[in-house]
Amino acid sequence: MTTKILLAGSGGQGILFAGKFLAYAGMMEGREVSWFPSYGPEARGGTSNCSLILSDEPIGSPVVRQPDILIAMNLPSYLKFMPKIVPGGLLVGDDSMIHEKCPRGDIRVAELPATQMAYDQEMQGLANMILIGLMLKETSLFAPEAVEPAMEKCVPAGKAAMLDLNLKAISLGFAA
Repeated sequence: MTTKILLAGSGGQGILFAGKFLAYAGMMEGREVSWFPSYGPEARGGTSNCSLILSDEPIGSPVVRQPDILIAMNLPSYLKFMPKIVPGGLLVGDDSMIHEKCPRGDIRVAELPATQMAYDQEMQGLANMILIGLMLKETSLFAPEAVEPAMEKCVPAGKAAMLDLNLKAISLGFAA
């Protein structure tokens, strides 16, 4: 089974980190994984997206042109990539940043006001993980026990305090 995921937003929203986390979770479950970041020259504010492929078989190309799952964190990313989701696919969106309703009836849509939720919980910058939690709830892509070890691999030792906050953000999205 192969799952193609595209995460998209603007620089500074944690798109690449979220993709890296999902890649580690896939590796920890013994899957073939491809993680392919793409971003503009700006460190913050520019465009950012990340292609992630999880498969039981070797992966031929790391590029995701038609995702099974799109995680969109802002309106430009939603407008650009939503039409490319395969029929039957899943759109996970931050509806505190995307104020348009999806016109497609052939995909599933899961939305949360993730940016607002992160702000309300004093977890600014963790809307990405709230959306990851929602995606995990909607897909059962990974076993729950894969989440914490994958996050431990992604959070550097110098930012160890962020481990619990990231896990809390994932739980918020999963519980919504």
